[in-house]
Amino acid sequence: MNKIGPTACQPISGGISDSNRGNIAGSSSHKEKCPFEAIQIINLPRDLDKDTTHRYGPNTFKLHRLPVPRPGQVLRLVGTNGIGKSTALKVLAGKLKPNLGRFNNPPDWQEILTYFRGSELQNYFTRILEDNLKAIIKPQYVDHIPKAVQGNVGQVLDQKDERQMKAELSVDLELNQVIDRNVGDLSGGELQRFAIAVVAIQNAEIYMFDEPSSYLDVKQRLKAAQVIRSLLRPNSYVIVVEHDLSVLDYLSDFICCLYGKPGAYGVVTLPFSVREGINIFLAGFVPTENLRFRDESLTFKVAETPQESAEEIETYARYRYPTMTKTQGNFRLKVIEGEFTDSQIIVMLGENGTGKTTFIRMLAGLLKPDNIEGSDKEIPEFNVSYKPQKISPKFQSTVRHLLHSRIRDSYMHPQFVSDVMKPLLIEQLMDQEVVNLSEGELQRVALCLCLGKLSDIYLIDEPSAYLDSEQRIVASKVIKRFILHA
Repeated sequence: MNKIGPTACQPISGGISDSNRGNIAGSSSHKEKCPFEAIQIINLPRDLDKDTTHRYGPNTFKLHRLPVPRPGQVLRLVGTNGIGKSTALKVLAGKLKPNLGRFNNPPDWQEILTYFRGSELQNYFTRILEDNLKAIIKPQYVDHIPKAVQGNVGQVLDQKDERQMKAELSVDLELNQVIDRNVGDLSGGELQRFAIAVVAIQNAEIYMFDEPSSYLDVKQRLKAAQVIRSLLRPNSYVIVVEHDLSVLDYLSDFICCLYGKPGAYGVVTLPFSVREGINIFLAGFVPTENLRFRDESLTFKVAETPQESAEEIETYARYRYPTMTKTQGNFRLKVIEGEFTDSQIIVMLGENGTGKTTFIRMLAGLLKPDNIEGSDKEIPEFNVSYKPQKISPKFQSTVRHLLHSRIRDSYMHPQFVSDVMKPLLIEQLMDQEVVNLSEGELQRVALCLCLGKLSDIYLIDEPSAYLDSEQRIVASKVIKRFILHA
């Protein structure tokens, strides 16, 4: 069945009748112009009409089927942004009553239980209604927590400490060093660990974590995964939405993939084992339904070593930086001298708070080193483009105006459009207000702005935060292609 709908608002439901076709085709004769790409035709799988779990209203997002949580096991939801993962969490938490697609006359709980009769979801919803199960959700965007929570970290944890686990969790999640700090003064990674602790410290039957690894370094992600797994009891449910595929493998017992059209509809697959689920998501093909939901599979090239000749390498410009130190409060960073060349991507890997951003800022000339050692006592002058870790939108206009004012020459250049803007799907965001963008959309725009500025060095701090698994792979390819071309 075909659907038409304005991409800027919502998809329109129902097929196109002959009379509608005539009206649409003939609209120009009435001097009515359809805005650019305002109508989009979406093909829906025919078999799913009877499987609608929830629909927000006419011409709005609808979710087909539900993930099936199992007691004593971690269920993981995988899919792109805007495909219904957060809606599924709200329904499973009992915070959103599924209307089975009937937004005009929603069914009562008795009818909903009859609808799920014979499935594991019937037992699940019966337990939510009769046993009054308590569900706690860790929100996706931890940046918003300071607006809702007042006080310092220790006070908040004391108020919530129903399991008498404050001391243990403060050690596991490295919160002791910020225990007296105000919640509003925490960094992104500290806020994330604090949010996980607040959920894990309470007594509940259903624990839900929406993107628990954003802003965390590799070591902290594994520690957070251990804390989440420690919440499993024979009669408790743990449900996680996560885009980091490495943590996914370590954390989950089984996986439900979601596919569909972001903002229009989402479909939940049957539960798969972890390995099978990850492979299905990467391949973009569900064998149980014989359905392809992505045109191409996502692949990782394990070893990419371009065979460059010695002459080619000699032509690269080499840049050296000296040994230098910087002290900020109690923190002291020592940088040992090194060098890098053109067309080279260097990844800095390390725990949060070990000085990666400080080093970058010293290279950029934004911070003066305390002292410089060695024969070459000068840091070469670099033209630097810097994408910060935390992005706060302050620009009071559309994305188009932002790109026009900051990177006018780049965003109109055909090479930049094909290398950066098309893969990052920036075109769809052009007429949206910057302050209304989601965190993932902001990240894509920030990447585009960073790469669009002509520079010697591109310093990109955490480009994958809030991007879904597909977008992360696309973003890494965009960065690589751009640096090689530029």
